[in-house]
Amino acid sequence: MNEPSQATATASMYKQYIACLNARAWNELSEFVAADVIHNGRPLGVDGYRAMLEENFRDIPDLHFNADLVVANESHVASRLRFDCTPVQEFLGVPVNGRRVVFHEHAFYTLREGKIAEVFSLIDKTAVEAQVRP
Repeated sequence: MNEPSQATATASMYKQYIACLNARAWNELSEFVAADVIHNGRPLGVDGYRAMLEENFRDIPDLHFNADLVVANESHVASRLRFDCTPVQEFLGVPVNGRRVVFHEHAFYTLREGKIAEVFSLIDKTAVEAQVRP
């Protein structure tokens, strides 16, 4: 039998990472995220990254990551994440205030030694705004 390709292994790791986030298994986060991880140009380290995620879950208690599309190679992952959730108050400066919204995030990850070392992400704020307009 053929060995799984590195791209397949990377995609599998990413799916495990998403499962870790959805389970809020914060003690396992360092299995997937580098100690010196950078998010959108901000050096957070794994502790800062965890704090960012914990804040996301506080602001959106029903937050669930759904990876609609994942493209991976040995050193990068590109993902289209779908969210269907109810932020408690403001979200991205938009007064959602407990209304259900559906939106996407596009995230690009650079891996180093099999862990996420850098993340660039962009959330479709326009979709959120369109859903809460009076």
